Amino acid sequence: MADEFTNQYLDWIRDGLAQPGKTQSGLARHLGIAHPQITQLLKGNRNLKVHEIPKIAEYLDRAPPGAEVKQVTPAIIAARVAGIVEAGSFREVDEFDQSEPEQIMLPRDERFPRARLLVFDCNGDSMNDLRPRPIFPGDRLVCISYEDVEGEVELRSGMIVVVQRERDGGHFREWSVKQLELFADRAEFHPRSTNPKHKPIVVRRDHDADDGVTVQVIALVRRVMNEMPGF
Repeated sequence: MADEFTNQYLDWIRDGLAQPGKTQSGLARHLGIAHPQITQLLKGNRNLKVHEIPKIAEYLDRAPPGAEVKQVTPAIIAARVAGIVEAGSFREVDEFDQSEPEQIMLPRDERFPRARLLVFDCNGDSMNDLRPRPIFPGDRLVCISYEDVEGEVELRSGMIVVVQRERDGGHFREWSVKQLELFADRAEFHPRSTNPKHKPIVVRRDHDADDGVTVQVIALVRRVMNEMPGF
């Protein structure tokens, strides 16, 4: 059962979520966790973590109990490891997964300091011929959430993006990394590969790429990391 101190914070969160435009799902996205974890938190079945309090205050735009919100932008922040990008690999979506997402600490993006950082692990050879620097299997892509910058960043040809394709009503999802090419009537997401099996995804304006398949940009790739073997 939650103690009085914890109840103060839960009441603070509930009051904040009662504001127009504030939702449990929005808070979950801001924290980089699954929506059911917010439900469990508000029921007292999940502990509130100390590092989550500043992020919650940021989303609710209100000070936590007994404190004032300070506009401090830390240089190092937690980045969520979202999953694997692999062209052609549709994975079943587990809507009830409540496991804690893996996080790593990374420098905040200086150009987009308020955007969430997302990390994807690359599988396959769909970008092994990208110039000037290929993306190889085992590389980690450090990205910013496109949802967080959509209003200030216009998609342009040449951008390297993480594309999400969903089929079967969203039950299966593919994440892949592509280079964007824009035309008057369509957007094309191109692999840059020595393997001819990889084909571009073509999306006509105001149309899905294929029947029953939806396509959207979910992240902009900002840099690529790789661990050296042998350690």
